[in-house]
Amino acid sequence: MDGTRKTRVLFLCTGNTARSQMAEAFLREYTDDRFEAYSAGLEPSVINPNVRRVMEEIGLDLRGQYSKDVAKYMGKKHFGYLITVCANAEKRCPSVFPGLGQRLHWPFEDPAAFEGPEEEKLEKFREVRDQIDQRIRAWLAELDGEN
Repeated sequence: MDGTRKTRVLFLCTGNTARSQMAEAFLREYTDDRFEAYSAGLEPSVINPNVRRVMEEIGLDLRGQYSKDVAKYMGKKHFGYLITVCANAEKRCPSVFPGLGQRLHWPFEDPAAFEGPEEEKLEKFREVRDQIDQRIRAWLAELDGEN
């Protein structure tokens, strides 16, 4: 990197247990030289074990990632982007977020809310994982097109 500061990106969800964690891992994997990826929740809990499992299936280790409260960052860090990944976070996120550049909303289904046999639950996590992966890749391509 040429000495310029990386743009911070915060992925926000309700519990910071699934979608935002996956998004943080993908962005870190693809652009660690360009962005600093963060995730947080309005009501943080524990990362869903199925998230760790489906991310490991594609070679991404979430070691070091944990569920964090958005209050940890509000007014303390400047984010170039705040990306909400669930409707609840979009609705409840403060409209004034100190130190925020651009706000985006990428709604993804909550895989943890899916009811069914374990293999079908895992399949739902994989489906949402792949949607998040595709959305991040598309966003990065859009940003590259603007430069």
